Amino acid sequence: MNFASVRIITDHVDRLTDFYEQVTGVAARRHTPDFTEIALPGATLAIGGTATVRLFGEGTAEPAANRSAIIEFRVDDVDAAFTRLRDVLGEIVQEPTTMPWGNRSLLVRDPDGTLVNLFTPPSR
Repeated sequence: MNFASVRIITDHVDRLTDFYEQVTGVAARRHTPDFTEIALPGATLAIGGTATVRLFGEGTAEPAANRSAIIEFRVDDVDAAFTRLRDVLGEIVQEPTTMPWGNRSLLVRDPDGTLVNLFTPPSR
């Protein structure tokens, strides 16, 4: 089994796709107005419009309702990423901070409120 993707359901596909393109620096494949993918090493971040939920069954996913998952991106230098992205990040939950386990971590919320962690592990 291979982990393939995480899909976020949103009412605002373009806005959310633009946000994640800026954060990752990777251009999305915009398959339809209701479905985009950002392919990254290891997995893909998929963004689906609410119209796609009907394909799985009405009410199976609700946009902008996540308070349990954190989308995490490992970056080379979280402080440099913060400087580069400061103006596009929106709500900053926690500026770069060294966590007790050694990761340097920046927590923000995407435009739909999902928590996003950009982190750099300690150098060995």
